[in-house]
Amino acid sequence: MSENYFLAPEELKALLAWHRWLSGDDGDRGGNRGDRARLRRAETPEDILLTDAFFHFLRQMPDGFPQKVSDDQRLPVAATIAGLLAHVEVNDASAHFATQLGSAKDKTKPPMSELRFQQLQKSPTVEDFYRRMLRAIRLLGKTANVVSLANDIIHWHKEFNQPIGRYPKDRLAVRWATDYFTALPKN
Repeated sequence: MSENYFLAPEELKALLAWHRWLSGDDGDRGGNRGDRARLRRAETPEDILLTDAFFHFLRQMPDGFPQKVSDDQRLPVAATIAGLLAHVEVNDASAHFATQLGSAKDKTKPPMSELRFQQLQKSPTVEDFYRRMLRAIRLLGKTANVVSLANDIIHWHKEFNQPIGRYPKDRLAVRWATDYFTALPKN
């Protein structure tokens, strides 16, 4: 499965452009700190839906973003993406998100413990998933793979709202476990 399996090419391009704009990497001095701050202050995806920063985000995305999500889930999924990506200061495309959670910088222990990783995988509600993903981003030092993170958010929401797929290899938890445990230091 490619890294951008849930994002259409125009969505991927728009999302990366928005993140660069938000971070100020597009030549705009300081980026848009106001939008970033409003998105960061939101505690849940529902809170994000009530901000003007979220509607600025939607205006920069292609119509129907994200396309591979049912109509009734588009706004909550887009809000989760906007809110969590606002916390990512540096886009590190060197590895998938779950691999980054298991990759030890100091060669002794990974940024996210195995227990917290398992709790993240089993998040029972949208709010719990959001809170645990936010913790994961903070544990990574606000550096994460933006594309992988956005795809994983879409994937989680699809599985949360629909029956789990027939093939285990297509499930997010299995892919995350493979990435995370493969990246763990060998002690």
